[in-house]
Amino acid sequence: MRLLKEFSSGFTNQDGSFTSGSFDFRVATVLVYTAVALSVVKYFGDPKAFVLYLNLGPNSFGAQFCHFFFNHQTGALHSMLFWIGSIIVFYLLIPMAIVRWGFRANLCDFGISLKGIAKTWPLYGFLIVFMLPLVFLASDTVSFQDRYPLFQPENGQLFPQFLFWQVAYFIQFVAVEFFFRGFMVHGTKHRFGYYAVFVMIIPYCMVHFGKPFAETIAAIFAGLVLGVLSLKSRSVIPGVLVHYLVAIAMDLMALWREGYF
Repeated sequence: MRLLKEFSSGFTNQDGSFTSGSFDFRVATVLVYTAVALSVVKYFGDPKAFVLYLNLGPNSFGAQFCHFFFNHQTGALHSMLFWIGSIIVFYLLIPMAIVRWGFRANLCDFGISLKGIAKTWPLYGFLIVFMLPLVFLASDTVSFQDRYPLFQPENGQLFPQFLFWQVAYFIQFVAVEFFFRGFMVHGTKHRFGYYAVFVMIIPYCMVHFGKPFAETIAAIFAGLVLGVLSLKSRSVIPGVLVHYLVAIAMDLMALWREGYF
């Protein structure tokens, strides 16, 4: 009981002793929910994981589910949309609901705003110019070509599936940027200041595990830059555009290497 009391009423000084201070409900909610959201998307964010952990048997629903995601002519696209849907729900919709009805705050205070971005556009532009040559160089590596494009067009057809995928992919980046650079950064900055960005880049780096090593390391620096710019502009919208432009460049470079263009 004493430990719980100390936890709810104080934080530690440099010497390890507790100092008085109120428990920060907002920070605790953001960090705990982040852990929950990352876990749910990781374990249930694709149809294969969904089938595995829910143990769908040979019943009517299980058969239809497997046919839709694994046997259907457009099953690959359906599977990718399932993944994007889980990200939209847990990275965007639920955090927005927490902000509005849990924190009783305005979404503008969490990065959904156009105010203040004019002065940061040159920085975002520089980031794009800096990243595109790196994407070009990376696209010539085996690990890159094994991973991208994230959605492989069927039978060499770019349209309409690939175009539809890109629209959904863009919405996914809205969710990602709001979750990491909005919900996490602006939800903890009042307690951590600029250190909120460093807290955010840990889970942001971890969601890149499984991708090429160079991309995972680059995510640390990209997360740091985008986080600082989000703090400076108080908006995640430019970050959405930068993130998506780099991502679509990666897909297009991969397709170019495969001979599509």
